Amino acid sequence: MLTPTPPPHAVPGRTASQLLEDLVLTFPGDKVSVGELVDRLDSRAHGVLLLVLALPMCIPNVPGISTIFGILMLAPAVQMVLGSRRLWLPQRARLWAVDAAALRRTFEVATPTLKRVEKLIKPRWTRLTRFPATILVGLQTLLMALILILPIPFANWPPGITVAMTALALLQRDGVLMMLTIPAAVASVASVYIGSRVGLAVINQIVEWVQGIFPALQ
Repeated sequence: MLTPTPPPHAVPGRTASQLLEDLVLTFPGDKVSVGELVDRLDSRAHGVLLLVLALPMCIPNVPGISTIFGILMLAPAVQMVLGSRRLWLPQRARLWAVDAAALRRTFEVATPTLKRVEKLIKPRWTRLTRFPATILVGLQTLLMALILILPIPFANWPPGITVAMTALALLQRDGVLMMLTIPAAVASVASVYIGSRVGLAVINQIVEWVQGIFPALQ
């Protein structure tokens, strides 16, 4: 009889890349539910879940999931604002299933870079990674999640990178990295503005082109 794979406990001292490597081995099937994913996490569930949700936003070959993952980011963001240590999700959200193979590919691509980045991350200014500072962190993450939900072209990468930085700062208790998420968040908001302007310009050009072909529509 096969023994089920034990959950990857996010104990202090374990790096984010080690946790992701464990998650790759934990879900060998085709699909994984959000509930299963959350159940595998523990006291650092907010940071791990944010990292898991943010990494696909940083990889261009995982399309069509920014809205779903943005919605899922709302839960840890709101609970950080409220100071909750235990991650809770509604039952309907727990039943959502994602492509396990796509997640594994994302983790496998991201892990080597993550290992190099982790050499620069260490516990410092830890008060910025704990309550009540996490109220502001949660509000910022909430804004990034809302940006990801919006169907704006080329606007996924900046907020995805910002949330990934936030997750790493939470996991490694790095307040300096947390401070660096602020300019990253500003860049994310700027990307929304630029993406919206570009999208509107393209739409206007298409409308003018159609009206030029069919003058009666003017």
